[in-house]
Amino acid sequence: MLVSACTPAPKENKIADPGTAVSGTVELWHFFTEREAKAIDEVIKDFSDGHPNIKVTVKSGQDDSKVTQAIGAGNGPDIGLSYSTDIVGKFCSSGAWVDLNPYISRDKVDLGKLNATTRTYTEFEGKRCAMPFLADAYGMYYNKDLFAKAGLTAPPKSLDELTEYAKKLTVRNPDGSLKTVGFLPLYDFYENSASHLAPATGAKWLTAEGKSAVGTDPGWKTLLAWQKSLVDWYGYDNLTKFKASLGDEFSADNAFQKGQVAINVDAEYRLAFLKDQAPDLKYGVAPLPTSDPARYGGGYVTGNIVGISKNAKNPEAAWELIKYLTTDDKAVVKLAGLLKNVPTTTTAIADPGLNADQDFKAFIDIFNNPNSMTSPPSSSGPAYQETFGTFLTSYQSGKVADLNQGLLEADKQINSVMSLGG
Repeated sequence: MLVSACTPAPKENKIADPGTAVSGTVELWHFFTEREAKAIDEVIKDFSDGHPNIKVTVKSGQDDSKVTQAIGAGNGPDIGLSYSTDIVGKFCSSGAWVDLNPYISRDKVDLGKLNATTRTYTEFEGKRCAMPFLADAYGMYYNKDLFAKAGLTAPPKSLDELTEYAKKLTVRNPDGSLKTVGFLPLYDFYENSASHLAPATGAKWLTAEGKSAVGTDPGWKTLLAWQKSLVDWYGYDNLTKFKASLGDEFSADNAFQKGQVAINVDAEYRLAFLKDQAPDLKYGVAPLPTSDPARYGGGYVTGNIVGISKNAKNPEAAWELIKYLTTDDKAVVKLAGLLKNVPTTTTAIADPGLNADQDFKAFIDIFNNPNSMTSPPSSSGPAYQETFGTFLTSYQSGKVADLNQGLLEADKQINSVMSLGG
């Protein structure tokens, strides 16, 4: 017997008995488009072939805001697939996505087969409202041809080396404007967010008490001081003008793919874009440079997450599909290969076929590295990161005179936002 759509979830936990046949229609909303959406369709077809009594309807191109609004209006999908782990705390604490623990317990799903980091970012305060749908590991891409012209033979491993390389690789026009940039350090450029760069210094977001740590953790001051020094070398106005001339991140005019930026922070999914949009580009991949050599090898880890919305019409069929997409090793490996995302089950991570691609393996290694970090979940969702991001854009433009005082003020603002979000 299926849980009725009007039954409030997740407190009653009225799930079907073990062995009960699951059937009916289930609706999945996801954010992928074009090439990536076709990959999802291919794996959904595999599921449908093995589950003929379940019909899956798919709606692509649906971002978090659309899913959230639909759930709030009472007409959300059975399954939502989000591109961000930052929403987990909000979805779990609000009940927008139901608690999956009863399903996991009933079906004896071994969560130990999931990568440890992915387990932490799919639950909040003991409530698991999501499962990991592939993962992203962030590292560094570098242009081998531009490196050769500058006399560089290997990627930078320290932040000081990154500064040195960025200067050597930068080419200016006769009027002093930027023609080619070694590394574009602005926080609002492509993937240069604070969360993605925090592993370079081991900067922590929250204290043990769940309060903002940006004003007290020394990693943030180290990271911001390094970044601002490089911004000042380029000239903030020069960088903003150059950035304004660059193409969209996910188009064929991506600045790294066009050779306009020599070193770029990005995730493993860029490999598929490079193959599709810039097949002739000679590039290398490496972990993020760090302030401490002992931390080298790690990076930022995040991923896509999937859950059952509280107004799902067919939660049992929804769980059956989620279980397939996130715990079936064959399905996970196929998805990882098609999307060029890091798999999340320990068996799939070790798949010989995926590891045969040395560039992709570099990101699997980052994903598995003990120095890799993720951003902690909060009931306010990504609000604390967004608040800090506002401070960073102000700081890099020169509007913050005292970094120490600015970070303490950012602390207060983040704590205020988080208390409202809770």
